[in-house]
Amino acid sequence: MASTTARVHASTANRALIITTLAIPLTGWTVHAYALHRRLAAERRDPLTGAQRRTAFEHRAQRLLARHHQGSLLCLVDLDHFKALNDTHGHAAGDAALAATGRRLARWAGPHGVVGRLGGDEFAVATRVDTPSKATVQQRLQQLMGALHKPVPTEAGPLPVAASVGTAVPDYLGIHALPALLRGADVSMYRTKHSGRYGWAEIEDLDVPTANGRRAGRPGTALLERAA
Repeated sequence: MASTTARVHASTANRALIITTLAIPLTGWTVHAYALHRRLAAERRDPLTGAQRRTAFEHRAQRLLARHHQGSLLCLVDLDHFKALNDTHGHAAGDAALAATGRRLARWAGPHGVVGRLGGDEFAVATRVDTPSKATVQQRLQQLMGALHKPVPTEAGPLPVAASVGTAVPDYLGIHALPALLRGADVSMYRTKHSGRYGWAEIEDLDVPTANGRRAGRPGTALLERAA
């Protein structure tokens, strides 16, 4: 009887040892996979603003536009006088403005939208529109402009900010390819920046030449060409 009990204990101990031996590499792989996932996510997302980096944004935005081409909206956002803001108030204030812009765009886009930081003070956002009528688009743009023009809280007090927004409405333009929509939104934003009146891209805007996603002649275009 004692011999049988000993054998049972030995068998149980062996099984526990085998399970433990197998579990150690599995646990190590789980930790490694989790760390890898975190690192890849960090590479896709801008840490300051929380927005997707360009490549990740383009992938997710194109998927959204293809899935909801009759009820979607694409906007480009460029902070106005950002260099002057940095020069006057310091880089900490500039970072605060960028971070606030990222948060505001994410709230405006909602859980089904995607926000990207294309570089510097330029953002892009794609989102769904429940009823893609002219009135609905106008209302959504008013909400966006209102959110982007709110002062940013800083340690030195509220910081005034402003932004120019260019918009492309896939259903209105009859196209759903992201590069063409970005081109139209870019031209629309350039027009907004110079006129002070926001609207959305027209069909003829799609034929305006751009450089690296920026309309030729816009500030920063030459720098982007040299960096490309």
